[in-house]
Amino acid sequence: MTTPGMIKKIAFTLYPVKDVARARRFYEETLGLQPGSAGEHDGKWWVEYDLPGGGCLAITDVVQDVPSANSGGTVAFEVEDLDRLIADLKAKQVEFDGDLIDTPVCRMVVCKDSEGNGLLLHQLKPKG
Repeated sequence: MTTPGMIKKIAFTLYPVKDVARARRFYEETLGLQPGSAGEHDGKWWVEYDLPGGGCLAITDVVQDVPSANSGGTVAFEVEDLDRLIADLKAKQVEFDGDLIDTPVCRMVVCKDSEGNGLLLHQLKPKG
């Protein structure tokens, strides 16, 4: 149990990017996310995408971290229709990492963003 008033929620998940313009095209045009706050300071960018069901993804070239699908955390996006999204992303030449994983409670697959970060696309199965 956390101390009252200390930790409330995850404020955002951060992914490092090398090319902000290319990454923004991926997240905004390929995935259809809408930017919330975005700002530039001394040639470095921070862009946030507030998701409709809650949560926030931030991309930035401020940090020195290197984009990777093999280290650090993973963003898992809950989607409405995984099969339709996979087909759409493949048509847009998005790279997938591995096969579709089918479990008793969900289906998921990992794709890569324009910078090489892994994104997990996840769809819960109906209960019952």
